Amino acid sequence: GDSESLEVGSLVWAMGSPYGLDQTVTSGIVSAKHRAGKVGSPFQDFLQTDAAVNPGNSGGPLVNSTGRVVGINTAIVGDNYQGISFAIPSSVVRRIYDRLMTEGQIHRGFLGIEPWELSDETAEKAGLNPPRGVLVRNVISGSPAALVGLRQGDIVLTWNGFPITSPSQMTTVISDTEIGSGAKLTIWRDGEELPLEIKVGERPLQN
Repeated sequence: GDSESLEVGSLVWAMGSPYGLDQTVTSGIVSAKHRAGKVGSPFQDFLQTDAAVNPGNSGGPLVNSTGRVVGINTAIVGDNYQGISFAIPSSVVRRIYDRLMTEGQIHRGFLGIEPWELSDETAEKAGLNPPRGVLVRNVISGSPAALVGLRQGDIVLTWNGFPITSPSQMTTVISDTEIGSGAKLTIWRDGEELPLEIKVGERPLQN
């Protein structure tokens, strides 16, 4: 199925074996799309639902009203279900599956920065009104970002023309950019917008 066709309020069903209860089905609605920041990995793009998901549901399908798989049930908030559950969208699953089948592992784009939530206070001090973009909290020495002069304290406004709205979105767009390709950034520095072009590197593989 196509997770991108879902809307907030769309009906969904979660299937799995919570607590060993095989073939359990629970229902709910899509509460939000492209949710991030709730699980340990920096690579997050979840469907949030209120379908009951408990230990044993992870890896089970989330289906839409026509029975097509639109997600993989993955996580909850807390140790037990509290009305909030997360599923990996089918659009992400398909992209990762295709990469694994062709390359055998996942290669992700790499910039070499630590993106951070931009506070209203920091934006005001930088003269950026209204506040937008993400703050560069740190730049890794020798990284693609360092090579083009990106600095700690810069604010990234756009990536290849698309507005940057959160650190998790910044991480996602970088990792999804083809390794070795060029990317165009707009940053805010010293009270003005500056264009930067950068060659995307490859994120070091982790065990």
